[in-house]
Amino acid sequence: MNLIIRPARRSDAEVIVEFNRLLARETENKELDPGILAAGVVAMLTDATKGRYFVAEACPHPQPLSQAERGEIVGQLGITLEWSDWRNGNFWWIQSVYVAPRARRHGVFRSLYQQVLREARQEPNVIGVRLYVEHDNAAAQATYRKMGMVMTGYQVMEEVFV
Repeated sequence: MNLIIRPARRSDAEVIVEFNRLLARETENKELDPGILAAGVVAMLTDATKGRYFVAEACPHPQPLSQAERGEIVGQLGITLEWSDWRNGNFWWIQSVYVAPRARRHGVFRSLYQQVLREARQEPNVIGVRLYVEHDNAAAQATYRKMGMVMTGYQVMEEVFV
């Protein structure tokens, strides 16, 4: 599969919203409020202090010459920021990872992840990448381990207001 990994644009919002909706349904059996979800995606696409998305486009040609030759978005990965006062830098938190079912097992996540690592390493204030993974999602954990990630000694606790 020929892929182009690029920063998401405002015009990608509809696809990202749909992928996030499907992600919540698949991983947590949760139905998200469409209005809140759409507003959250647009907020991140228009305000880099909140984070950013990367998308993977499947392309019919290895080097598309025009926008018309580009393909459909088959995967996404979001990044949010967490400042670490202990390390005087940001962790990039990987979230909203979704690959369309027909594109799974074709290196889409690997390509997205490698692009994020390249960009993170070029930013002087980025000190690492992290992500949340469901306790029971052995397949995702295995994938992340293959990418070089390790389990931490931390567990996440929360109190949600929305």
